Amino acid sequence: MRTIAAAALLLMLATPAFAAKPCEELKSEIEAKLKANGVENYTLDIVANDDVKDQKVIGSCEGGTKKIVYKREK
Repeated sequence: MRTIAAAALLLMLATPAFAAKPCEELKSEIEAKLKANGVENYTLDIVANDDVKDQKVIGSCEGGTKKIVYKREK
């Protein structure tokens, strides 16, 4: 659990620097970091800003018009 929290914190801190990146590129980078930290059983989805509800946002892309959300699977 601490690994997930640490990975999410690192990703949130880096989010502003990646805001202009294409979403698929940023999503791939985030997935690589999560796998490197041993995180398993999760999904990352790219959604429009208006479609973000109570999900955990871990990235912003395409000039801030879309978000990458993280969901832990059981």
